Amino acid sequence: MTPPHSGDPRRRRRNEDGETPRHNEGRQESRSGRGRRPSSHASRDWSTNDADQYRAGSSRSRTPSDREKMRAGDRRVGAGRAASQRTTSQRAAQQQAAAKRAEAARPAAAPQGAKKAVKKVLAQQPMMAKRLNLIISILLIITVVLVGRLAWVQVVWGPDLAARAEAQRTRVYVEPARRGEVVDRDGQRIAYTMAARSLTVSPTRLRDELREQEEIEASNEGELSGMSEEEQNEFLDERLTQRLEEMAEGIPDVIEESGASTTNVDSEQIMDKLRADTQYEVLVRNVDPDIAVEIANTYHGVAADHQDIRQYPNGAIAENIIGKVSMDGQGQFGFEASGDSLLTGIDGRSTEDVSTDGQLIPGTVRDEVEAIDGSNVQLTLDLDLQTYVQQKLEQAVDNSGAKMGEAVVLDAVTGEVLSMANTGTIDPNRDIEAQLADGKDFENRSISHPYEPGSVAKVVTAAAAIEEGLTTPEEVHQVPGSIDVAGVTVADAWQHGVEPYTTTGVFGKSSNVGTLQIAERLGEEKFAEYLEKFGLGKTTGIELPNESSGLLPALEQWSGGTFANLPIGQGMSWTTLQMASVYQAMANEGERVEPRIIDSITDADGKDIPQDEPGTTQVVSPETAKTVTDMFRSTFQEDPAYVQNGTAMGNDIEGYQLSGKTGTAQKVNPETGAYSESAYWITFAGIAPADDPRFVVAIMLDEPQSGTNDDGSGGQSAAPLFSDIASWLLNRDNIPTSPEGKRWVMTQY
Repeated sequence: MTPPHSGDPRRRRRNEDGETPRHNEGRQESRSGRGRRPSSHASRDWSTNDADQYRAGSSRSRTPSDREKMRAGDRRVGAGRAASQRTTSQRAAQQQAAAKRAEAARPAAAPQGAKKAVKKVLAQQPMMAKRLNLIISILLIITVVLVGRLAWVQVVWGPDLAARAEAQRTRVYVEPARRGEVVDRDGQRIAYTMAARSLTVSPTRLRDELREQEEIEASNEGELSGMSEEEQNEFLDERLTQRLEEMAEGIPDVIEESGASTTNVDSEQIMDKLRADTQYEVLVRNVDPDIAVEIANTYHGVAADHQDIRQYPNGAIAENIIGKVSMDGQGQFGFEASGDSLLTGIDGRSTEDVSTDGQLIPGTVRDEVEAIDGSNVQLTLDLDLQTYVQQKLEQAVDNSGAKMGEAVVLDAVTGEVLSMANTGTIDPNRDIEAQLADGKDFENRSISHPYEPGSVAKVVTAAAAIEEGLTTPEEVHQVPGSIDVAGVTVADAWQHGVEPYTTTGVFGKSSNVGTLQIAERLGEEKFAEYLEKFGLGKTTGIELPNESSGLLPALEQWSGGTFANLPIGQGMSWTTLQMASVYQAMANEGERVEPRIIDSITDADGKDIPQDEPGTTQVVSPETAKTVTDMFRSTFQEDPAYVQNGTAMGNDIEGYQLSGKTGTAQKVNPETGAYSESAYWITFAGIAPADDPRFVVAIMLDEPQSGTNDDGSGGQSAAPLFSDIASWLLNRDNIPTSPEGKRWVMTQY
């Protein structure tokens, strides 16, 4: 049998070269028991030994020629094998060389221990990876939290923190504007401002800064070492209290050593303010600038703030008009309050940063705004006249035993207020609390406390009747002792039968009955019309606070008895300023000019600020005004026989014509609600001189018990006080004397 492929030299060469044919691979796999497939021999697989045995057995049966062929073939096979072996050897040598090169390139084999360590490390790699991932996750979470926190701080808390930081390092310095001066018509000072200082602190910030200073100092000296946090806080609190006590006790000492009064400087009050939970406190006011700077340099956190001290050089004179300012420099009473917007300027300010120890940081000044001082105001007030009127009024009240008194002097032509005096006016330079307890006040009753004017109001009836042509000065009226008006009986102040009084005599003698007879000719509507023209029942418009409009019932509310009271000055209320304004209309040819107290206003740059012209009302014609003014001269007319005399007889001024009207108004008894028979308002309003009016004077005394003269003479009348004031004015201003006036017939027999 010929083995498969035994005659193929190429097959044999491949086998001899060590390359296993694919079918041998299959057999080897069959012997290993994997994927065994049937062989071409039934008994067993063909092998190399089988081939050798086959050749040996068959050689004996071959012919010589066959054997020769066989030997030739063997030689060829041997040569092929030799060549194959050489090739194999070369390949083996090449492979060994490559292996040596690879071995040389391979790192030296690790020792046995290192190998175990490597194996251990390799075994721990999964656990280390987990730990590493966990650490990375934690770091990532922390990073996200920190970034989120930072974003929250920047976006949500950022503005607030920035504002707080700005507040801690920023100081805003205010340069107060100077409050404007107030002077009289001649330029005399009534109120002005003097510079001073106020000692101020920011209590909360001061305590924080002092505590921080004490903590730094204690830390540097090692005083806090070994202490717990609670002990440290107690220690620092004690040190802070000591610092505050030093300030509270030291500030009054410095002020006292300077020679200044410490009446209003109290250590306990200062300590309370230093402990206050506020951002701003004034420790001491009105401190001399040099002393204030010394204190500010001595005590940390104390500032010497600019402060204006309002000065009132005339004391109580005109204080009811000018008023005063509060401790903060704001208008509180009088013109200081109503004119506050004019007098108050605009404060200047600047911003600057400070260090932690309170020192200014150079170059940080910003937002600088210059201060604009307040305007200066010149009043129409005559300070000399005001002084005289106020003193005479106080004397009159003292002499007569009156509860109080009021007086107003107007320029007859312009309506300007020359004087406006009250009794019981406070002196702002003295102890105010003590004065208040003594019954004095800041009230300006001349414009704020109306009262029933009494017979001085009869001028309205006289002017209206003359203007309407219902009577003449010489007309004779048969005047009984009493009259019934709408069921109300009205009598004169003295008992008499029917008297032949002229129109002039009715008003010169102040007959209530004669006045109502003339008023009935007017009628209620016409009389109400003139009341309105005279400006009654409404404010005058004076540039002062708390002016009262008085009390005047509307025509629709009049009852039958109303018209029995109004023409004689009862049933309605006027202020003293309104009374003066009514007579000013008569003195100014029938034209009422709204009273004014501001003469001019000058701003901080010296420019005049234009003022609105006062309103005017032509109440009656100039002829009527002249006639009525002349008629009312009869009030001062004298007659030893007491027939042609007026109610102000004996109060004339030699060389001058005077015109005016006395008044006595019953007060209401609060217990009965009816008019009292013993309590009166005594009034007077007059014009001087009557022939060429220059001044109008209105006066009210509340319940005088005797005359206003020093000896108590003069009767219960304000005429003597009018005469004193008018005489002073006429003499001071050198007013030319008057021609001798017509003597009026008051009672026609």
